[in-house]
Amino acid sequence: MKLRLGMIGGGTGAFIGAVHRLAANLDGLYELVAGAFSSDAAKSAATGVLLGLAPDRVYGSFQDLIAREKQRPAAERVQVIAIVTPNYLHFEPARLALENGFHVILDKPMTFSLAEAKQLQTVAEASGCLLCLTHTYTGYPMVKEARQLLAANTLGPIRKAYVEYPQGWLSKFEEGGDNKQAAWRTDPARSGVAGAMGDIGTHAFNLLEYVTGLQVVKLCADINTVVAGRQLDDDGAVLLKLNNGASAVLMASQIAAGEENNVKIRVYGDKGGVEWQQADNNTLLVRWLDSPAEIRRTGTGYVGSFAQHNARVPAGHPEGYIEAFANLYRNFALTLQARANGTPATPEMLDFPSISDGVRGMAFIEHVIASGKSTEKWTEFTV
Repeated sequence: MKLRLGMIGGGTGAFIGAVHRLAANLDGLYELVAGAFSSDAAKSAATGVLLGLAPDRVYGSFQDLIAREKQRPAAERVQVIAIVTPNYLHFEPARLALENGFHVILDKPMTFSLAEAKQLQTVAEASGCLLCLTHTYTGYPMVKEARQLLAANTLGPIRKAYVEYPQGWLSKFEEGGDNKQAAWRTDPARSGVAGAMGDIGTHAFNLLEYVTGLQVVKLCADINTVVAGRQLDDDGAVLLKLNNGASAVLMASQIAAGEENNVKIRVYGDKGGVEWQQADNNTLLVRWLDSPAEIRRTGTGYVGSFAQHNARVPAGHPEGYIEAFANLYRNFALTLQARANGTPATPEMLDFPSISDGVRGMAFIEHVIASGKSTEKWTEFTV
């Protein structure tokens, strides 16, 4: 039985809304049945027509969607609500959805502030509903292979990690024109206290903690605003201490001219290391201290259970960004179905970013900006 999905945001022309819909459709586990796609009722209705939805299931506000869907019979109403709006419009729809008994899929970063994130966590825990945060890069099979290798201590105790996310699309003052993506992502009123560190730095931070299985306990940040006239950071680097004593380096930049979205991570133990990058996402490079390097590939029979669970086609047939995004949707759906059936969800099903990851992501943003502004530099990481 498909899960009935509602969507808030993601109207016609919205990049991430289309990505969410593709991801939800890929495995046939969801059916989009309702939406409030824009705060403009006419635009929302027009998007509903394009998506083939019943007119009475297309709403002019998220409040209307949640109130009217809750009034529907249990067998008809939406079960999961995907929220694909800018940061400052995450908290209220998510809070209202959870309080009314709807599970939530939420774009990152989770909220506008750490205070909101903590409040949302409290609401979620009281509601008994689940929340999936769409940190896309954790959905790649070879990222999961790296995590499983490190969790098994195959490479020995982790000593060092490097994670980077270079982009070049904000190398010029794009927010001064009609670039809507640039306009809201560089606006403190809509993006929050961070620019690049909130937009892509949180992805790098989440990837680091996910792959290593460790947590950041202290950081030291150098935060820059390079492009004249820009209100938020567009470049930065962070030194990090992990809770096993290892050190890490994180870089996030949106003024690396010519770069696209090649997020990359390297982690080293005392026996060897792993390296993964999105530009070659079906490959995991495993290096050994005293042996030749290995190349592990998506879709092969020799990878671990998590990589196998999240691959759809045989080796040599490339899977990419949409499939990684869809893995989050699928694992969330399988977890919800197991819960509904009264059966335990497997670790592979439960492998999706949760509300606790969202809280840590917001803590990262606030600590990084605080460290960047401080003369003391090293900042204790608390949540």
